[in-house]
Parts: sequence; C-alpha cells; structure tokens
Amino acid sequence: MPNMREKKSLTINELERMLDSHRRKLTDLRKQRGKLARKLDEMDRQIVSLSGGRSMANGRAQNAKSLVATMQSVLGSAGKPMGVGDIVTKVQAAGYRSNSANFRALVNQTLIKEKRFASAGRGVYQLKK
Repeated sequence: MPNMREKKSLTINELERMLDSHRRKLTDLRKQRGKLARKLDEMDRQIVSLSGGRSMANGRAQNAKSLVATMQSVLGSAGKPMGVGDIVTKVQAAGYRSNSANFRALVNQTLIKEKRFASAGRGVYQLKK
C-alpha cells in the first residue's frame, strides 16, 4: 500500500484497494466486538445470578435497607435528637454504603424532605412524634 506522504496522487485501483482493506478491517473489528459483547452479556448474567438477582453493572452500591429506613433506625435507637454529621456517621456505621461524592448533603436533603423526620433545631433532627 502506498504511503500518502510519498505519493501525492493515487490511482483509482490503489484507492479501491485501500477502501477494500479498510472495509475488511472494519468487518473483522465488528465481528470481534460482537463476540466480546456476547461474552460480557454472559458475564453479566452470571453476576446477576450470583448476586441474588442484583446487577452491579451501573456501579451503584446495594443496601439491604433504604437510606430512609436506615436513618429511621438510627434516630429511633438514639432516642434523642441528633445533628446531621452524627446521623451520617451512624448511618455509615450501620453498614449503609453510598458512592455519593457528598453523602452528607444527601442525608440532609432526605431529613428535610421526608415526613418521618422533624427538625428539633438548627441542623438537629429527630423522629416525628
């Protein structure tokens, strides 16, 4: 195959050979991609099977209880109002996992929006009575 820098003009035959070569490579790459995609699909099925039906394909952490349920459990066992930082620490200590870059903001937002929790002062929350 001629080098493009060496030769400024190519014949039609040379161009057709280059195109055919590229098409063959493209076809081969598509076949390889298909084989790899089938292997990945099979691996995903095995992961789901071994993880009890849960897929980790999206990278999200899986928890036995929701964030709200975990927070409710933490506040219930404390028996007194707690600050947001303490709630975050206790929720993580209870085994709740999150990939959130700012988990504290997520907990704070949940405390504000969820009807099960009530503010007992600035940055301090308790279970609603």
